[in-house]
Amino acid sequence: MTTQGNIEKRSPADFLKQVVGKPVVVKLNSGVEYKGVLACLDGYMNIAMEQTEEHVGTQLKNKYGDTFIRGNNGK
Repeated sequence: MTTQGNIEKRSPADFLKQVVGKPVVVKLNSGVEYKGVLACLDGYMNIAMEQTEEHVGTQLKNKYGDTFIRGNNGK
């Protein structure tokens, strides 16, 4: 991380390291949203989540324990 004046600049990798283990929302190109805890991700933006819920619009469609989302599906 670098600081310029009062503004702290972070790389995307730095930001993503900080959100691992925290609740996130992943929105797919199809509009479906997955809400859960970010378990890990890789350089291709493949995402593993835990305690995941699938939402279409405002409606809860399904609950999953673990979920894997390919990076090319996300927005």
